[in-house]
Amino acid sequence: MATKTKRNVLNVRKGDTVKVIKGKDNGKEGKVLRTIPESERVVVEKINIAKKAMRPTQANPQGGISSIEAPLHASNVMLVCPQCKQPTRVGHRIEDGKKHRVCKKCQKDID
Repeated sequence: MATKTKRNVLNVRKGDTVKVIKGKDNGKEGKVLRTIPESERVVVEKINIAKKAMRPTQANPQGGISSIEAPLHASNVMLVCPQCKQPTRVGHRIEDGKKHRVCKKCQKDID
């Protein structure tokens, strides 16, 4: 029996502004730096900061501890609509064979 593969579709993309709705950074807004669809995670600018021990290299001969943005689950962030500036759910509309993301609050295209 063949196993079905889960299709990972994220409602946020790189460059989107999102608001954190759960976790230690609840209420903060930031820009999505990258998405990881395999694990349904996103990396948001200046959100979920973690400390990482860096080994000395030629580029960084000192080494030491640096701060990086750790990924957080996509369900913990909500897209902020560029038009109405509100955190919103994402709908989809198909026009001319293309799929567009739509704000559920103001019904305007996000892309």
